[in-house]
Amino acid sequence: MSNDMGPAAAPEEGTGEGWYVDARCTNCDVARQLAPDVIREQDGRAEVIRQPRNEAEQQQLYAAAFACHTRSIRHPAHRLTPDLDPFPLALDDTVHLCGHNSPHTAGANAYLLCRPDGSTMMIDTPRWSAELAARYEALGPVTDVLLTHRDHAAHGRRYADRFGARLWIHEGDLDAAPDADHVIGGTDPVEIGAGVTAYPLSGHTRGSVLYLADGRYCFSGDSFYWSRTTSDLEVAASVTWYSITELAASLARTAPRLRFEWVLPGHGDRKRLPTEEMTRRLEQLTARTRTLQPQPIDFTAVRW
Repeated sequence: MSNDMGPAAAPEEGTGEGWYVDARCTNCDVARQLAPDVIREQDGRAEVIRQPRNEAEQQQLYAAAFACHTRSIRHPAHRLTPDLDPFPLALDDTVHLCGHNSPHTAGANAYLLCRPDGSTMMIDTPRWSAELAARYEALGPVTDVLLTHRDHAAHGRRYADRFGARLWIHEGDLDAAPDADHVIGGTDPVEIGAGVTAYPLSGHTRGSVLYLADGRYCFSGDSFYWSRTTSDLEVAASVTWYSITELAASLARTAPRLRFEWVLPGHGDRKRLPTEEMTRRLEQLTARTRTLQPQPIDFTAVRW
């Protein structure tokens, strides 16, 4: 495979000239998170803005292609064979991105959290396959599958059964995973395991939860995310299914208890900052969210 495909302009779909994004794209932002140098948002969808110029950019495109829930990142001459699959993709020595996002979770990101005893936890779920389960389990036995909310519950029971793991969800979203092994109730934090705590954060959905690990990692589901547009933490106010007012109250109750470096959302970008800086930004987000009013659901209004 060539390391330099040249600076040619992005081809139109179906021309056979190189990497492109097909018409199935739902503008979920995952491809832009993984291939920021070569994929941008144009006219409400992801577009390949130019062909890769080196091996690093080529690998970005493969990562985007394997993660895309609609399999819209394509190249007429490159098959997506298992030897090219970068997932699970290490974000650091503790957290891996699962990739292989599922159309049944609106293309949400899922993660693997490695624990000191050699086990792992899965936060939300990628698309299901036995082959993927084996890849994820190779990092260490999976003891728990932690669902952040109802939208990301697909495949949870199947992965939990494959791993022999416990499935967790909040009672507010229990109808999305009625066969969960552990049901989180109320608004008080719940210890999942050593160093891992669930914080109920009703708002995006009635039963939304975030999981805090080791005082470093915040798996925020769809409650808040890092926006490249604003270079800040944001809530998806235009895609709040339950109550933006309730989300503001949940943040006010919970934010003072949270200390972390990494925000790791289901939708929206990831970001690592010093703990003090992340705390300051979370306080500011909490204050901004108090001023928001309910609005109609509008996916196009999300500031990625």
